[in-house]
Amino acid sequence: MHHILKRIAAGIAIAGAGMLLIAATAYFAGARINISRSIPLGLYWTSSAPLEKGAYVLFCPPPVGVFDVARKRGYIGYGFCPGGYGNMMKRVAGIKDDVISVTDDGVRVNGNLLPLSTPVKKDNVGQELPRYQGNLYTLGNVELLLMSDVSATSFDSRYFGPIHRAQIKTVIRPVITW
Repeated sequence: MHHILKRIAAGIAIAGAGMLLIAATAYFAGARINISRSIPLGLYWTSSAPLEKGAYVLFCPPPVGVFDVARKRGYIGYGFCPGGYGNMMKRVAGIKDDVISVTDDGVRVNGNLLPLSTPVKKDNVGQELPRYQGNLYTLGNVELLLMSDVSATSFDSRYFGPIHRAQIKTVIRPVITW
């Protein structure tokens, strides 16, 4: 019986190692899985597509105070980006020369109110959220407005403001979403 258990354990270990190898290969080939509520849940693939309005992106948050607060409160994870932050995924909602406003009723780009963009004043445990203070701000050459288009509670540019293009690691394309 002991011999059979050793064989089963060895088989499980080999299967686990095989799955890990497959996952690592898929990652290095460009596969990314989104489990956050910021963009549709699913499998995405890195892409060399142009960085334009409407694109989904993977980015490293810059090492600034608002992201320290976000990490401490669990809005973003730990990872390998500068500051110890994890990568984030969002949709590009504003680019160079777009005029943005963040007000109590939501985020506007060129006067158009974005759906699900009303800033939430407190998180789910009652802590006040930071808020980007911008009214009729024109995005510069290297700035992007990154938002969720599927969640009213996503930690996005309504809280941290525009992001520098250099923070973008890649455009990602949905493969399978649910």
